[in-house]
Amino acid sequence: MSALRPIDSAESLAPRVVAWEITRACPLACVHCRAEAQHVADPRQLDTAEGRTLLADIAGMGGRTVVILTGGEPLTRPDVFELAELGTSLGLYMVISPDDGRLLTPETVARLKTAGIRQLSFSIHYPDPAENDYFARTPGAFAAACQGLTNLRAGGLPFQINTTVTRRNADRLPRMYEVVRDFGPVSWDLFFLVPTGRARMLQDDEMPPEQYERVLNWLLDLQRRSPFPVKQTCAPHFRRIERQRAKEVAGDPRPTKASTGAAPPPFAQSDYSRRHSAVSRGCMSGNGFCFISHVGEVQGCGYLPLTVGNVRERPFSEIYRTSPIFAALRDPDRLGGKCGACEFKQVCGGCRARAYAATGDYLAEEPYCSYVPRRATAQAE
Repeated sequence: MSALRPIDSAESLAPRVVAWEITRACPLACVHCRAEAQHVADPRQLDTAEGRTLLADIAGMGGRTVVILTGGEPLTRPDVFELAELGTSLGLYMVISPDDGRLLTPETVARLKTAGIRQLSFSIHYPDPAENDYFARTPGAFAAACQGLTNLRAGGLPFQINTTVTRRNADRLPRMYEVVRDFGPVSWDLFFLVPTGRARMLQDDEMPPEQYERVLNWLLDLQRRSPFPVKQTCAPHFRRIERQRAKEVAGDPRPTKASTGAAPPPFAQSDYSRRHSAVSRGCMSGNGFCFISHVGEVQGCGYLPLTVGNVRERPFSEIYRTSPIFAALRDPDRLGGKCGACEFKQVCGGCRARAYAATGDYLAEEPYCSYVPRRATAQAE
């Protein structure tokens, strides 16, 4: 068994990104919601004082960790601006991930900027308003999203757009890209469905492995020509595809003047985008990225409901550095099945949340990867 392998030496001390679910309250009722959010806040959620202690602990770990205030709908929490301002004063890179465009008024956008929020992520899942509203289970959600994004742009607050990818909307992604592009985001992040929370009811909406492969190859082609970053979450085998196709392009993967007849477009990537793009290991669960629930439970990510400790019982910094489960997640030699035999395990690792949802074993092989490792092929021969 190999030694512990964090993404880099700095992240053995501090995570690159922490997503803190500050509430599970949300006016929407999205069909895929990981949090199974409700309209009323859970009275057990971490209070302001506990939040202040948590942020100070994260800041004390060193580095400049990105802290995502998420939910539920984080803008429903009355002290959200206070928490953002505190994190900023501690030197943390504070971002927020709201869901309801109705709450992104010009006044709220201005308050978020004043509190030190550096960037915002917002979800749109379909290019068609009716389909998007059905996905959010909220009439008018698409129109509200458009108005909220317009307010963000007018207020000068950079934003990323997120889209959950399922079997039902995969063929709409090219059109979705056009919609996203017209809003002028700093990046677009495709979240590949993991059957946790309410998404357990959408297992039939998960793409089969062959479709995953086609979509990820399309995504790689799109990345090479897009004027803004296009990223992927919960699709770690994208890192394998990158390396398999690396010989196609030497140097800068963007279009060149020689190949297109024009100068390549600007690639204005924000600091948050660089930090959150997971340029090394495909699955960052517990390995540079972790999640803190509304009641203080620490998990590798929000889609991996495997609690390794609670910040009400032990400091987050101690949990992150000493968790045996996180140690296992950081060691690709602990992986089982095809993932354990795969020559790309150092850069991919398979989706640990999807493996856990399918088998109950967070170290099992990624169930939605069609690649057959060379070692397995050689043994079969």
